[in-house]
Amino acid sequence: MKFALIFLALMIGDAAVFAGPASAPDKVILAGTLVDGLGTTPRGNVMITVRDKLIVAIGPIEHVPTDSEVIDLRDSTVLPGLIDCHTHVTQMPGEAADPVRWSYLDEAVVAPSNARAMLMAGFTTIRDVGARSFVDISLRNAINRGAVVGPRILAATMPLSATGGHNDLNGYPPFLNFSEFSGIADGVDEIRKKVRFEVKYGADLIKIMVTAGAMSEEESVDAALYTDDEIRAAVAEAAIWGRKVAAHAHGAEGIKRAVRAGVASVEHGTFLDEEGARLMVKSGTFLVKDSYEDRWTLQHAAEFGFSERVTHKLEKVVAGHEASFRLAVKYGVKIAFGSDGPDMPPGENAKQFRDYIAWGMSPNDAILTATRNAAELLGISDQVGVIRVGMHADIIAVPGDVLRDPRQLEHVKFVMQDGRIVKH
Repeated sequence: MKFALIFLALMIGDAAVFAGPASAPDKVILAGTLVDGLGTTPRGNVMITVRDKLIVAIGPIEHVPTDSEVIDLRDSTVLPGLIDCHTHVTQMPGEAADPVRWSYLDEAVVAPSNARAMLMAGFTTIRDVGARSFVDISLRNAINRGAVVGPRILAATMPLSATGGHNDLNGYPPFLNFSEFSGIADGVDEIRKKVRFEVKYGADLIKIMVTAGAMSEEESVDAALYTDDEIRAAVAEAAIWGRKVAAHAHGAEGIKRAVRAGVASVEHGTFLDEEGARLMVKSGTFLVKDSYEDRWTLQHAAEFGFSERVTHKLEKVVAGHEASFRLAVKYGVKIAFGSDGPDMPPGENAKQFRDYIAWGMSPNDAILTATRNAAELLGISDQVGVIRVGMHADIIAVPGDVLRDPRQLEHVKFVMQDGRIVKH
């Protein structure tokens, strides 16, 4: 009997050893106001329970568990982590003015600080739509490993561009060569091969430069530079590999070509016309609308040394944004948030909300562009974008009542990503 008791005690001890450490306590967020990202009426005095990475309960603040980690945000508005669908996280303001002196190695150095700034600004997920030489893929992988602090990233790598187009470093002598990868591809076969190449090395989506652009040296800002067949080839090849296509398109004709080809989103859409808006509604194509960063860049164009041609194109783009946004809202085009950051100081992404609201969108609808709508476009609406039981715990808070004072979105005080508090 004595031996049996000793043996039982040893077994209990071994069980304690092999059971491992106790799981971390739940985190309980006490929200003064909850804007859940679903478009529902905001609720007051809500308790959100987070276990590991997930939201496991949402209800009124009644009995607060004593065995949980309590985060008291009753003086704040709590929202889902924001999603920016158009970033260039590896770049810096003014970089496009001197692409020869600024290399992908410089981008690799600044990318982690840019990523951190975006996360601390409340953007827990971003879609990066263009970086040089797979720098965005390396950054995404480093964040996933926990080596770098930053948002969840869906990366497009090098945007597909026609020779002489918006992503071709043109304007320089033809004997000047660049020893890095690029997205330049002409014709159906080259485009299909380029899509395969980018997917092979980690692209989460494909970006295609359907029209000319502002901060590059081609003469036009809005000319359609890819044919219908070329755009369709990019969309079809991307679909084979389970990837969506984002189309950079300023001009009306390029927008319509992209939508007819089946792209998931039109980026910028600066000179959208009524026919294009109707096509976008019919096909369910998203408009990812930026504007703030173009105005900011234009104000600093002389400081950065942009050419007269680029400055003139920026002026044209800045003048076109409001009309296209209002037209998209009028026709019911689905709009997802995009800042084009950091073409302005890193972390200022939320200033894009100013234009949405100034141009007629309610604060609640503006928030939806960076929550529910953005998650739908990215294909991750089953994980993030709303505060709901079963979703990843990407949660932020801003002071006061954000629907009365939407500029508080620029002053995020609390950030939780996948259940981890990264700013408080």
